[in-house]
Amino acid sequence: MSKTIKTMIDPDDAVMLLIDHQSGLFQLVADMDMLTLRNNVSALAKVAHLGKIPTFTTASVPDGPNGPLIPEIHKYNPDAVYIPRTGQINAWDNPKWVEAIEKTGRKTLLIAGTLTSVCMAFPTLSALAAGYKVFNIIDASGNWSKMATEITLARVVQAGAMPIDTYAVLAEIMSTWNRADAMEFATVMVDHIVPHYRLLMESYDKAQSVEKVGHETTLDLLDTGKDSEATQAGKRGMQPAGMTR
Repeated sequence: MSKTIKTMIDPDDAVMLLIDHQSGLFQLVADMDMLTLRNNVSALAKVAHLGKIPTFTTASVPDGPNGPLIPEIHKYNPDAVYIPRTGQINAWDNPKWVEAIEKTGRKTLLIAGTLTSVCMAFPTLSALAAGYKVFNIIDASGNWSKMATEITLARVVQAGAMPIDTYAVLAEIMSTWNRADAMEFATVMVDHIVPHYRLLMESYDKAQSVEKVGHETTLDLLDTGKDSEATQAGKRGMQPAGMTR
């Protein structure tokens, strides 16, 4: 779908970078609900695994107050590769991080990081300078204030990055419903991003069931001993007296 569109994600050229999603840093997030952020990061881990997209993670001094990576990432994406770094604030300053990305041969980076204005922004600016196409997944990044997020967005967009949300990433990687694992993508949607979508799925499943096995409930007409005027009119294909079409 997106191979000829520079502003869309080509799954065959993409690398997922999940940077510093750490328990300590999550406590600083004030521009979105923490549970929403955690769900979005979990969704990205699952989507990258489903889409067979190389995924790299890293953490900033996890032995210190920034804390460990949230465990969901590697639980939901066992193929993700963790690359430790030696104190660099900008993950791109770690040679092993850049080397791992270069070895994929891919040039599109999907970057999410906490905090947005540092852990997401700094590697983004470095990657853009190195010639990569970058999508910033804003609702899976989290920042210490909404103002800081707005400033950061202006900064990375002017540098050439493209902001995107988690649902859009899922949809572009999924690309089509005509695939064997389509319902696995749909499950990620309802489990982590749009839980209300489950209502649509339940309604659809019920409609399919009725089509195959019929209605589960039989409704009986009230027996009054004689048909009402409306029922009689219905039988004649007419409107009851006083009613107009």
